[in-house]
Amino acid sequence: MILNVKGDLNAYYAQMLCMIFFPGAKFPEGEAVTEDTVCVDADITESDGVIRAHVAISRGEKKERGTASLLADGERDPDKAKKLALGRAFLEAGERFTGFTPPWGILTGVRPAKVVSEMLAEGLTRDECIRRLTEEYMVTPVKAEIAADVALAENRLITDESRRCCSVYIAIPFCPTRCAYCSFVSYTSPKLLKLIPDYLKALAVDIKNTFEVIRRLGLSVSTIYIGGGTPTILNESELEFLLDALAPYTEGIAEYTLESGRPDTITREKLQLAARYGVDRISVNPQTLDDEVLRKIGRAHTTDMFYRAYETARDVGIKAINVDTIAGLPYDTSANFARTIDRIIDLEPENVTVHTFTVKKSAEILKDGVFDRDGQDAALSVRYSEEALTEAGYYPYYMYRQKNTVGNLENVGYAKNGFDGLYNVYMMEEVHSIFACGASSVTKFVSLPGDGDIKIERIFEPKYPYEYLDDHSGETGEARRRALLEKALAFYTENKML
Repeated sequence: MILNVKGDLNAYYAQMLCMIFFPGAKFPEGEAVTEDTVCVDADITESDGVIRAHVAISRGEKKERGTASLLADGERDPDKAKKLALGRAFLEAGERFTGFTPPWGILTGVRPAKVVSEMLAEGLTRDECIRRLTEEYMVTPVKAEIAADVALAENRLITDESRRCCSVYIAIPFCPTRCAYCSFVSYTSPKLLKLIPDYLKALAVDIKNTFEVIRRLGLSVSTIYIGGGTPTILNESELEFLLDALAPYTEGIAEYTLESGRPDTITREKLQLAARYGVDRISVNPQTLDDEVLRKIGRAHTTDMFYRAYETARDVGIKAINVDTIAGLPYDTSANFARTIDRIIDLEPENVTVHTFTVKKSAEILKDGVFDRDGQDAALSVRYSEEALTEAGYYPYYMYRQKNTVGNLENVGYAKNGFDGLYNVYMMEEVHSIFACGASSVTKFVSLPGDGDIKIERIFEPKYPYEYLDDHSGETGEARRRALLEKALAFYTENKML
C-alpha cells in the first residue's frame, strides 16, 4: 500500500486508519504502483477557524473520496480535532471503496474502554458516553454499549488501593508445537526445549531477586500470572520446581493464575500441583470445538481432550476456569462458532474470553490465504457470543483491540459475577506496575494518576531463552537485577510513590 500524507498529520495514525479497511497492510518505502496497488492520499488544512480533511483511495481505475470538516473552536484539543476530521474523511472514503462499515468507527486504539473511562471521569453518564462514541467516533451502538459496560466493570476493580499494589508476570516461552495462526514469542524446537531445566534455574533466581526489589520498594503484590507460551509444557517435576520458587511470595495475593492453554499439555498431576500451591485461576483454551478446524490450524489436541482437561481442572478444585475462543478462525464458520459458544456455556466456566482472529505477518496460515478477510463471519460470531454469554449471566469485564484484526473487531473477556480476571484488567488498563521475569517479558513501571498523564517506563528482557540464560547467569545476572532495583527506586522516587 502507498500512503501519501500532506499537512499537519500524524503518519502513524493515518496508517492505523488504513488498517481498518485493509488488515495486514504494509507501507514499504519506494513501492512501485501496479494495477493492484492500493494508494491513499490524505491531506488536512486549517483556515478561517475550520479544519478540513480530504482522503482519496484508489486502485487501478477505481477511486473513492471522503471529506470532513470541524470547527477549531477551542472546545477540543487541536490534535484530537485533526484526528477526528481525518478519521471521518477516511471512514467515508473507505466505506465507499470497500463497502465495509467498521463497527468501531474511527477508534484505532488498543483500549476502547479507556476512552469511556475518561468520559466517565468528566462526569458523563453511561448513556452520554455511548452517545459521544456513536456521534463523535462513529462507533456502532452495539460496540459503544460494550465499551461502556467494560469501562464500568473495570472502574469497580480499579481502586486507590489497587493502584498502590503491583503484579508479577512469569514467562514460560515454550510450546509443544506452533499453531498455524500464532506469532507469539514461543519456542518449539527440540534444541530450545532442552533449555527448559537451565531456564527454570535462572528463572528461580530471577524470581527471588525480583521479589526482593518489590520488598525493598514496600509494595504489596496483588496478582501473579504465569504465562507463555504454554506453561503446562513443563513436566510435573519442572512445574513443581517453578511453583516452589514462587511459594514464599504467594500468601495473601488476590489472584494466582496458571495459563494452562493447550489441553494436550494438561494432566491431573499438574493441576493437582497447581491447586496445592494455591493457584486459583487457570485457562483451558480450545479456541474452537471443531476437530477438523483444530487440525487445520495446527492445534495438537481434540475436542475430547479439551473436555477431559476441563473436567480435570474442575475435579481438582481450581476456583476459576477461563476458556479462550477465537472468532473468525480460518476454516471456521459463524454457525460452527455459535455451537462452540453454546457448548462452552453448558460447562459454566467462570470466565470466557472471545478473541477475534488477527492477521499476524509471521503466521504460517497466511500462506493459505483462507482467512475471513472482510470479517463478515467473524462479526456474526462475535455478535452471537455477546448475546449468548450475556443471556447466560456473563458480563464483559475487559477488552482490547489489535491492529489487523479481521472485521475491525475486538477481544473481550466475560466473567460471572465476582470472577473478573484481575491481572487482565491491571495489565491492560495500566493500573499499576507489572514486574516481569523470563525471556521476552517486559517489566512496566506505572506511576499513580496525577494532574498530568500516567508515566510509564519499560524494561525489556532478552527475547530468546538462550539470551536470557546468558544475561541471568553469574555476575551479569546480579548486575541486571541491581540495575532493576536502581531503576525501580529512581522511578518510584521521582514520581513520589515511596
